Amino acid sequence: MAEAVSCVAHGGVLTITLNRPKANAINVPTSLALYQAFCRLRDTPDLRVGILTGSGRFFSAGWDLAGATEGEAIDANHGPGGFGGLTEFFELGKPVIAAVNGLAMGGGFELALAADLIVASESAEFALPEVKLGMVADSGGLLRLPQRLPRAIALELLLTGRRMGAAEAARWGLVNQVVTPEALLASAQALAQHIVQAAPLAVGAVLEILRATAALPLAQGYKVLRGGTLPTYQTMLRSEDAAEGPRAFGEKRPPQWRGR
Repeated sequence: MAEAVSCVAHGGVLTITLNRPKANAINVPTSLALYQAFCRLRDTPDLRVGILTGSGRFFSAGWDLAGATEGEAIDANHGPGGFGGLTEFFELGKPVIAAVNGLAMGGGFELALAADLIVASESAEFALPEVKLGMVADSGGLLRLPQRLPRAIALELLLTGRRMGAAEAARWGLVNQVVTPEALLASAQALAQHIVQAAPLAVGAVLEILRATAALPLAQGYKVLRGGTLPTYQTMLRSEDAAEGPRAFGEKRPPQWRGR
């Protein structure tokens, strides 16, 4: 049997694929395998961006309800990264692109929301149907969706469980691109390569600053930014790369990033 989670590294990008037919549902072992894949992304200097996708018709159907019937608790421990290995992996420090190939239901939608960017196939659909099953979307849906959509639309999805198609998701700014199914991975890879070309410490500093200031008023955000408490940002300010960027620009050549 094929592994539930497979990884391919190429050109600074780690492509992580869920492969649990028929619906790429996620149980505890799959969450732990995904977490290990994201740890590989975090811990490998040459890997700069992650792409998460699924095989077949589903991106992911979310929590494996079959596992629930076999005894996996509704509040089971899915490991240090939370459900799907990513929803609570706050210290990853490298960007993840969700390449949503099809249905992203429940925890599958929450997994996509935990990514930094979303490229969606035209056939993609998103939904949080937990209330129809007597549950709530507590693996990030309740927390992240109202930050990404107008509150009224987020509440509609959370309270009704209705599906949102890729075109509507694009209209609300939830996804970065909507492409044909055939172009999905190539489009995600192209987006990843744009990030790979940027300075790694600067990319990490962007993620760090956004995470630390997202819920703060502007003035308080500036206090955090200037307070010297953000290690990646402070390292970036004093880095060789911060000197290399302007120098390369002045010399009209591509910069040579060293990540230090």
